[in-house]
Amino acid sequence: MKILVCISHVPDTTSKINFAEGDTKFDTSGVQFIINPNDEYGLTRAMWFKEKQGASVDVVNVGGPETEPTLRKALALGADGAIRVNTPALDGYAVAEQLAKVVKDGAYDLVIAGRESIDYNGGMVPGMIAGLIDANFVNTCISLEIDGTNVKAIREIDGGKETVSTSLPLVIGAQKGLVEESDLRIPNMRGIMMARKKPLTILEPIEASTETVSVKFEKPTPKGAVTLVSPDNLDELVNLLHNEAKVI
Repeated sequence: MKILVCISHVPDTTSKINFAEGDTKFDTSGVQFIINPNDEYGLTRAMWFKEKQGASVDVVNVGGPETEPTLRKALALGADGAIRVNTPALDGYAVAEQLAKVVKDGAYDLVIAGRESIDYNGGMVPGMIAGLIDANFVNTCISLEIDGTNVKAIREIDGGKETVSTSLPLVIGAQKGLVEESDLRIPNMRGIMMARKKPLTILEPIEASTETVSVKFEKPTPKGAVTLVSPDNLDELVNLLHNEAKVI
């Protein structure tokens, strides 16, 4: 079984976010980048298939040279090879088109992508890939078992879980639950040294359709002052909720 894990290069959630050029560009100065957490859950599950079922695992990213340390970390965690499509990831559909080409050319059986990235939170790329390559798709996947070409998956739905049966080729949108946080791995020295010898292939992009453009970024409005109301003064609380907060 050939597995391709899509890796997003995203800011650490502890990073201080700023914008530049009139709030039209994300300022990367001083920002630490990591593997997108949902992608890391998927990569960890892919490692299980490699170790238990002999699968081969490649990782792929759409981005510039600055994303290569993130791909190298994925290699250090156990992936066999890495692919970087040499174009900025500016639009979900364009990224999906680039990734779909990699999937088709590599004849991958299983594509694992995080259900969404923690920077733009678009949640669209995995489904678009499945549509472009005409593969089955399971989103918000929290359990995955494969026997030959037969697949049993569990996905999270509103108010519960749903168990589905499907088959390869398959694209999944991974999230927490596919593996537990305790199962996530930290690269050891041997893995880091081996990662330096593993192939990192750079592909030039195909012509793709950019459907959206980021016009401007804005930070959330800072929290205002807090008004404390005595629990004995319900009339004042109702008045504030009605006349100031305007929520009732």
